Amino acid sequence: MSAAGWMLVAAPVAALVLLTALLRPRAAGVVAPHRLGVVRAALLTGVFAVLTVEVLGALDALTLPAFALAWLIFVAGVTVAVGRRRDPAAPRAAVAGSRRAVLVGATVGGPPADDPTLGAASGPPPVDAPTPPALPAATVRAGVAALLTGWADRLTHFRRTATRGERLLAGTVLAVVLIELVVALLAEPNNFDSQTYHLPKVEHWVAQGSLEFWPTAIHRQVTIPPGAEYLLLHLRLFTGGDALHNLVQWAAEIGCLLAATRITAQLGGGRRAQLVTAFLLATTPMVALQATSTQTDLVAAAWAACAATLVLDGLRRRAGLTDALALGAATGLTALTKTSGLIAVGPLLLLWGLAQLRLARRPAGTAPDDPTGVTPDRAGRASGGFSSDPTTGPTDRPGPTGARQVARTVGGSLLVLLVAATVVGPFLARETAEFGHPLGPPRLRESIPMERHDPAAVLVNALRIGHTAFDTPLAPLRAGTASAIMDGSRAVGVDPQDRAITFGREVFPVPAWYPDEDRVAFPLAGALALLGAVVALARPRRISPGRAGTLRAYAGVVVGAVVLHTAMIKWQPWGNRLLLYALVLAVPLAGLWVDAVLRRRAGAGRRSVAAGLVVTVLATSALAGVLALSYGFPRRLVGAGSVFTTAEWDTRFLRRPQWADEFRWAASAVRASDARRIGLVQQNDNWEYPWWLLLRDDDGRSPELVALQSVLPDRPPADPTSVDAIVCTGPRTECARLVPAGWTIEYRDHVGYALPPAR
Repeated sequence: MSAAGWMLVAAPVAALVLLTALLRPRAAGVVAPHRLGVVRAALLTGVFAVLTVEVLGALDALTLPAFALAWLIFVAGVTVAVGRRRDPAAPRAAVAGSRRAVLVGATVGGPPADDPTLGAASGPPPVDAPTPPALPAATVRAGVAALLTGWADRLTHFRRTATRGERLLAGTVLAVVLIELVVALLAEPNNFDSQTYHLPKVEHWVAQGSLEFWPTAIHRQVTIPPGAEYLLLHLRLFTGGDALHNLVQWAAEIGCLLAATRITAQLGGGRRAQLVTAFLLATTPMVALQATSTQTDLVAAAWAACAATLVLDGLRRRAGLTDALALGAATGLTALTKTSGLIAVGPLLLLWGLAQLRLARRPAGTAPDDPTGVTPDRAGRASGGFSSDPTTGPTDRPGPTGARQVARTVGGSLLVLLVAATVVGPFLARETAEFGHPLGPPRLRESIPMERHDPAAVLVNALRIGHTAFDTPLAPLRAGTASAIMDGSRAVGVDPQDRAITFGREVFPVPAWYPDEDRVAFPLAGALALLGAVVALARPRRISPGRAGTLRAYAGVVVGAVVLHTAMIKWQPWGNRLLLYALVLAVPLAGLWVDAVLRRRAGAGRRSVAAGLVVTVLATSALAGVLALSYGFPRRLVGAGSVFTTAEWDTRFLRRPQWADEFRWAASAVRASDARRIGLVQQNDNWEYPWWLLLRDDDGRSPELVALQSVLPDRPPADPTSVDAIVCTGPRTECARLVPAGWTIEYRDHVGYALPPAR
């Protein structure tokens, strides 16, 4: 990658840092303001990345110069915004015109002392002096310095005050995340679905310069929501390849950790509860493996978690404009990445709307859990109405009352939906224009969603999904529970393999305990989350006395989302990864419950038996995470297939090593023929991406690949006589059927090619 490419890759990172400094709330009383700033910044950056693709795609301008210009303008705009921001809560320099005074004044005050994770920053109180005419560059540096100083102060405070157990939890999470970063950078993309449709989708956009649909035999290339692939497109254009593609999911894991720990804090959890949440999430094998992948489940989970933490803010205070915009962005990004995430985001939005209406109908300044009628807001005044933006602090104007409050709440809800529609709307419009339905063709709408919704069928589906999600290496346990589920399903009149509740031709049960990124179960984190949810619903004050109502409401939404998932999504062998969004939302309940168990002591200062069991489970979870990183599939640290010892091409084909030489053999013959226009013959689950790598021009330009089959009714395939060569995957008979008469066909087991007589 060129130096210019590295600079362009740094642009999103710079934008995220600057936006975090810009959007971090300064007002007192905001839970974990730094993490909220990161959430807001990530959402705004994500929306910009998506809308950039949509706008430039509509202009047929999906090119490197266009993307580079867009990001430079964005970063410049954010820099100007940071430079012009005036923060009334920030310390002021006593000496006007002194750059150093501005920097020091913005640094020593630091963020508010309300982040229970790393403690409060310390420093002298703000100096009440006139605001100096600081230069924009100095103000930008001051804002970023204040942000970094705040994190540094919290880290220092954590090191001084943390117990040995807390340090062990934090150290484990940090080690896991850093090891995943190494694997993500060293390993070439080798996810099965990515070879079939995630990465070919990106290559088609680059080749044609637009988002227009294309003829293809793999309908998922155009029917599956493309939110994560939009992010990959930026990296593809910046770097000219896929060397950094795995970092999108790795960054999504960081987002999940930040959002999940903030949710724990919002539900009343202290530092240890938040660290336990991060520990359980980071060491879950599914999370550890997907964090180094080009799969899309962690991206969807991160956006859903952002929505959840924003919703929790709206349960206790009136939402501001920034809150509504951010919540709409989270909703839209979730829908654009994986529509299954809306199964949780939808109920969360309903909870948020009801809470906002309840707050709007209360007398000014009344908090949800304050029956006295008056609770001061962040500035010590009674609050009411659709509140001012918490980023800049409250206004001096009194809030509206009565019907106006309700009207503004309804307006805020409509704004959330409008923003979400702006993000996902263009894709849905293309789907509707192409297939007559926003959710794509019938084959997509019927293959994944449940086709039966009677109670017996839903119950059987839920039991099968639970069996796969909680699978363990104990074969007798797996066989016994599976047998009981199948016998029970027949007893209630449901075929356990009914196609209406089972994906494709798959057969229940399947082993899911081994560390495979597409299947691995999560029995430890899942069991703790289930226990936490039960206690949160039944006795919430035992684990969060000060947030009992909020905790119960949140747990109800999470449980409801899981129930909806089992009623809407068919069982499938790789269904565990489809549940990842629900796991991320549920783990904070596990963190709270574990912390509550560890707080209880029995006898003469000895921990209870339950606490001992919890510690054992945590140790087992750490071991599971280590084993997943060490021996996980298809990326691992040690053994056969290690990222340190396996060649690049072999790493790409760890899923199907027998195909590696066949693809190279066919591509070499086609390249030797000087073919320019190359036809593709393939089936719905075949790998297309290797052709984009092997047939790329020497200067890096994309090859001209055209499909000779198409499942899109209005987009006919290319005429086989119009191409210079044909490459095939799958059965030889299907390839031979499309090859023109007189052409020479060469075939091995899975891959073949055909050339005309002149070549």
